[in-house]
Amino acid sequence: MNLYEAIYARRSVRAYRMEPLDDTILKGILDFLDEVEPLFPDIRTEIRIVDRCTGKKKIGGLCNVKAPYYAVLYSEPKEKSDMNAGFLMEQLSLYLETRGIGSCFVGMAKHRDKELEAKGFVQKIILAFGMPKDPNKFRDKEPKRMALDELCVYKEPPKAWVKEMLEAARLAPSSTNSQPWRFVVYENRIHVFSKKPLGERSLLNPFTELNFGIMLANVMVAAEEVWIDLDLIKLNNITHKSIPNNQYVISILLKI
Repeated sequence: MNLYEAIYARRSVRAYRMEPLDDTILKGILDFLDEVEPLFPDIRTEIRIVDRCTGKKKIGGLCNVKAPYYAVLYSEPKEKSDMNAGFLMEQLSLYLETRGIGSCFVGMAKHRDKELEAKGFVQKIILAFGMPKDPNKFRDKEPKRMALDELCVYKEPPKAWVKEMLEAARLAPSSTNSQPWRFVVYENRIHVFSKKPLGERSLLNPFTELNFGIMLANVMVAAEEVWIDLDLIKLNNITHKSIPNNQYVISILLKI
């Protein structure tokens, strides 16, 4: 299984066997993290693995998922750092899926790292992971997602590979399954909109921008699978007219 296939196979896992992973698997995870490409290279990030198999290390906050391991992403608090964090962590989640390891985003969990805090880094997101208690649970059940026709406004008939990228975007996980994205689709470009302003935060769903990073990771993985180069660019001439009451986020320009 590769990362693209993992988009279709992945399900959030909330029950784990509290046992350690093999050292070679853990090394593979660390090697993957060394190679994974960020969305915004100018934003410094650090991902630390918290091993809870021994029970000595703790995860604070509202953590409703007990797992043997947690990947904690810390970042410089720059503009678009939340989106960058989601982009990185979704790739890690997909990589774990390719190795038969379950994962689940736990947005309200907390883990302090005084060393990184001293450098000005802040925690952005935590991903729980480990071997699932029931590997087959929910495997045959389709994730609850809106249909593409509900998410897209088609201005031109999209090519087959554009549909593949849109399907990968549709399957992206999001906090409280909010699916905040909407797409205006042309033959060689996709304009991405948000149902709510990215800066709008609430107690129930403070992760809108992070969700978009997760979705864009799926798009980039799908683009690589179908051998399409793309650019993510914010265009100044795009307005809200295409989808009323939605905020423009970014454009996906396909090099075809």
